[in-house]
Amino acid sequence: MPLDAKSLGRALDEDLTLHSTLCRREAGAFQQAVKTGADVVVACTQEKRLFGELGAQTEGAVSPIRFVNIRETGGWSRDAKSAMPKLAALLAAAKLPEAEPVATVTYKSAGRLLIVGPLEQAERFAALAGDALDITIFSRGGNGAQERRYPVVGGRIDSLTGWLGAFELKWSQDNAIDLDLCTRCNACVAACPEGAIGLDYQVNALACTSHRDCVKACGVAGAIDFAREPVAHTETYDLVLDLRLQPGFTQHAPPQGYFHLPPGQESSPRALDVVIKLRELVGEFEKPRFFAYKQKLCAHSRNEQVGCNACIEVCSAEAISSEKSRQQIKVNPNLCVGCGACTTVCPTGALTYAYPRAAEQGSHIKTLLTTYEKAGGSAAVLMLHSQEAGQQLVEAVGRAARTGKLQGVPANVIPLPVWHVASTGIDLWLTAVAQGACHVALLTTSEEAPQYLVALQAQMQVAQAILEGLGYEGTHFSLLRGTDAAGLDTQLQLLARRRGGTPKARARFAVSGEKRTTLELALDHLLEQAPQKPEAIALEAGAPFGGITVDKDKCTLCLSCVGACPASALQDNQLMPQLRIVEKNCVQCGLCVKTCPEDAIALQPRLLLTPERKQPRVLNEAKPYACIRCAKPFGTLKGIEVMLGKLAGHSMFQGAALERLKMCGDCRVIDIYSAQNEARITDL
Repeated sequence: MPLDAKSLGRALDEDLTLHSTLCRREAGAFQQAVKTGADVVVACTQEKRLFGELGAQTEGAVSPIRFVNIRETGGWSRDAKSAMPKLAALLAAAKLPEAEPVATVTYKSAGRLLIVGPLEQAERFAALAGDALDITIFSRGGNGAQERRYPVVGGRIDSLTGWLGAFELKWSQDNAIDLDLCTRCNACVAACPEGAIGLDYQVNALACTSHRDCVKACGVAGAIDFAREPVAHTETYDLVLDLRLQPGFTQHAPPQGYFHLPPGQESSPRALDVVIKLRELVGEFEKPRFFAYKQKLCAHSRNEQVGCNACIEVCSAEAISSEKSRQQIKVNPNLCVGCGACTTVCPTGALTYAYPRAAEQGSHIKTLLTTYEKAGGSAAVLMLHSQEAGQQLVEAVGRAARTGKLQGVPANVIPLPVWHVASTGIDLWLTAVAQGACHVALLTTSEEAPQYLVALQAQMQVAQAILEGLGYEGTHFSLLRGTDAAGLDTQLQLLARRRGGTPKARARFAVSGEKRTTLELALDHLLEQAPQKPEAIALEAGAPFGGITVDKDKCTLCLSCVGACPASALQDNQLMPQLRIVEKNCVQCGLCVKTCPEDAIALQPRLLLTPERKQPRVLNEAKPYACIRCAKPFGTLKGIEVMLGKLAGHSMFQGAALERLKMCGDCRVIDIYSAQNEARITDL
């Protein structure tokens, strides 16, 4: 790899001591470096374990150690001679501090394993798991071993819920043969004249004609009882191995501690991997609480009306549920897998990604782009990929390039590993473009749920429409589908030629913890530098920007929409009957549409770019209606007229009662009281 310490030092604003032959031959130099207190960057992840242990064992070591891969991500590429700006950017980002710690979610597992499936296969896996686990088998039968080493229960599964350390199985014991009492002597099989009992020790109710010879044959064991009523049971387990064809959890991301291994995979490499993982999941474990939730910003529901359901629909772990009576959603942190898709589709920022935080992700992106440009790089393409499958695929391309089989990661494509590609959205993408990225690509693999890809594509269409409306040429966003190294290499070569337009002056703002604040900063900068400045950009339905239109003939200015708006986009006026909107606050959740009793409101997806976007704008106004008794305004002329028209034919609103509807609340009470007094005097 062509590494130049002076060039890298200029780009990083510091003097560098460069050791370019790593592995064990540089161990002495590494030990000396970690004693100096200066930042030490090991620019190779292959020997991360070696150097990490060496640093921990070195007496007097005080330097922070960072690891970054510059070998497979650019140094081993046909463009390696031009990759110095990218290498400088990767080194600069590697020196950033680690993400700040957040609250954690704890799992406790004592190793109680439930294996569900055919008895023979279940016993085989139980034997592989060994004595490290406390195993119970749930089976509808099968040809099990003569020696019964594990408790066996059977029946009809009513529900299987939970997560690592807290699975709950509810089942009904509905088979006449109790598998736990059964000795597998096969006397019942031989005795049954209809052949209704097989070696799975289940009674075929359709074939059985109630001879009950099997009951007599069972004798002392007493395992067969046709009079037994189905008994409901509930048991808890720490781990579940499901050997059935259809899994017990159908979501794309099943709970941690649950493994599905369908028939036909008993001898596959994955089977051994599953057994190893099961044995490892005994003890106490922690993971970050990946999300933060602010209920006051949530657009999910108001007044029992559901508006935004985006997070619930996109969650592949089914960790999010609706609590519309409490005007909020509920996230189960034990089921959450940290993909972050809910935070990127959330239009208001009520759900935010907590580890790493948006500000930390933004700092990483800004460091990469500014260092790359400072080192002489141009046409930066930012490629986000997952830390697991995505990282492995990128490294596979780099290794193949080292041997000349592939071309490798191009010099202007900057890889950025993230926990999950769905954890970044339109706010960070537009910020990256404002800071100089001519293209932002997301590398997807088989890890991503189908709904993630749909959601990411929809956000990209919104972001692209905004940039096109502002006159920035080219395509700025794309999804890469990674299946193998050769296919990804071909896509990378095409990606390197993407040349989306960028602002002449680079944005220098820091990403905020508030999603809408970051979006506003990015949009303001992109508009300021835009080649074109239209009044508004039309967007597709579902975009998180826009306003509403109001049918003034229908609207009575009841202002129920103002109370329903979660983003304070709709406002009233305390001085006169008015409905106003601050369009920059509108997230197009639709709660106002569903709340309006007159069906007078329609959503208008767009991005308004005039100064009016940030100022209250009147959508409808009306003359106030004055109380006929005291002349105090208490409603709108149209609203009172509509009410009078609807109630005029009602038997309870005739004569004086109808006239009271034209009075304010105080005068209405006085008038009723006066009428009652007059009636008493008349009676006297």
